Amino acid sequence: MRSIDAAERRARLAVRHRLVTPERSGGVAEIAGSLVALHATDPATVFLSVAARGDGLTPADVEQALYQDRSLLRMLAMRRTMFVAPVDLVPILQASCADALAHKQRRTYGKYLAQAGVGDGDVQGWLAEVEAETHKALLERGSATGAQLSKDVPRLRTQVNTAPDKSYSKPTNITTWVLVTLGCEGRIVRGRPNGSWASSQYTWAPIESWLPEGVAAVPAAEARVELIRRWLRAFGPAPVSDIKWWTGWTLGEVRAALGALDLVEVDLEGVTGVLLTDDLEPVVAPEPWAALLPALDPTPMGWQARDWFLGPHGPSLFDRNGNIGPTIWWDGRIVGGWAQRKDGEIVYRLLEDVGADAESLIAAESQRITDWFGAVRAIPRFRTPLERELTA
Repeated sequence: MRSIDAAERRARLAVRHRLVTPERSGGVAEIAGSLVALHATDPATVFLSVAARGDGLTPADVEQALYQDRSLLRMLAMRRTMFVAPVDLVPILQASCADALAHKQRRTYGKYLAQAGVGDGDVQGWLAEVEAETHKALLERGSATGAQLSKDVPRLRTQVNTAPDKSYSKPTNITTWVLVTLGCEGRIVRGRPNGSWASSQYTWAPIESWLPEGVAAVPAAEARVELIRRWLRAFGPAPVSDIKWWTGWTLGEVRAALGALDLVEVDLEGVTGVLLTDDLEPVVAPEPWAALLPALDPTPMGWQARDWFLGPHGPSLFDRNGNIGPTIWWDGRIVGGWAQRKDGEIVYRLLEDVGADAESLIAAESQRITDWFGAVRAIPRFRTPLERELTA
């Protein structure tokens, strides 16, 4: 069994995730594809993840890829998490993740509607009608906010109290429910937000605005195989438990997909991992490198088992729900955290001694990220202990 230690995994991470020169190049969609997709729960993450990997790129380049070239698309996928994905990957994510999410969303929302007495006994039929009306209205408008669509489709303003027996609960209209379900079905997509690139107040557009023929149909089992293949190319080697966690699939679904791939087992310092058989060649360690990665960056969120690059720093850098904050990396390891203050200053704290050369490179990266932000201020959606301390 081939043995791959932490040092080699860190070298793979540096090269495959474009965190070291000369790999810090290419276009925005190419960078996203290197990581399978970019985490997008926090809108700023997409831009700052590109900033860390794209020398010479600017926020305007990301906006062009998203909203003009439309080579990227924002969608819910793995673990019901928001991602920005290259458009060629959208059919794979749709079949392997989003279709199941749409079914689950409709079932959940249907239960609440039935409890509220909506639909005259045919809740799913009623909901399908509202979805069709909403999609038609959006096709006519081209793009719209939820508020604008609720004027066109009055039933979007239907109010439901999901927990009427709880004192804290209050009625809410179903606009977001319908839009999220349509998004999961691949019928509509989140478009350009109102405000800066750190804003999450999105407009909506028909999927045809991005993909004129709609999302191509792919068998779910085939899609799961392709998604794991891409993940292993970017994040392998790794234990099967990491794959199960990252995808959010059942263990049976993961094992079935792995069974269709040409894999080899490898020893990861006492833990068994898997790797594509055509990817066994050692990766040459690059020159030492530094990076400032944003909250929820796809690199640290790519694995469930993180000790080989995180060390003892988890309590300072993660919130209680497992969301990572902004991190400082040195030569393949997390060594500190950073934050942006209200005046725009980037401040950071090293959690271990990394030496003068490392500190110099980290300071240069800090300045580069400062320049990227410009006048934009972005507070991470999920606050972590160290990020809060640095901005107090």
